Amino acid sequence: MTINIINEVQAKFQFHYKELAEKVIRCSVEMENFPYDPEVNLTISDNIRIQEINREFRGIDRATDVLSFPMIEYASPADFSGIEQQYDTINPDTGEVMLGDIVLSADRIKAQAEEYGHSQKREFAFLIVHSMLHLFGYDHMEPEEASVMETHQKMILDALKIFR
Repeated sequence: MTINIINEVQAKFQFHYKELAEKVIRCSVEMENFPYDPEVNLTISDNIRIQEINREFRGIDRATDVLSFPMIEYASPADFSGIEQQYDTINPDTGEVMLGDIVLSADRIKAQAEEYGHSQKREFAFLIVHSMLHLFGYDHMEPEEASVMETHQKMILDALKIFR
């Protein structure tokens, strides 16, 4: 498994962010029974940069807490059949499946942790889990989808012993 972490803004947290990010990504992969060696890219940015990315790729001109860019198309969430046929998702150098990219706003992590009354560690972990589930094909646009995604988020965070 390859996990690339870039801290564009040299954000400082009250915890070891690289260690936590790797732990959360690994647990998400395990809990969702992803059957391949994955590659995940995580970038920590700020509100200004994430707004630029959001505007460029989604046409939404505002900052957000996290953006997910999945590389795999799924018939249904966590349906990993057929990934071998999506050759553009296999890194030719490593043979790993490129799940996709996650972009976090350090500004929003800190603000939302305070707003929701929990730690920055919990907010950081939650946003990574949330994004990993998007990389596995989950969504939350419909109430039924949201319920399934929330259940998986809670299972993963509970397994990590990260609570509100």
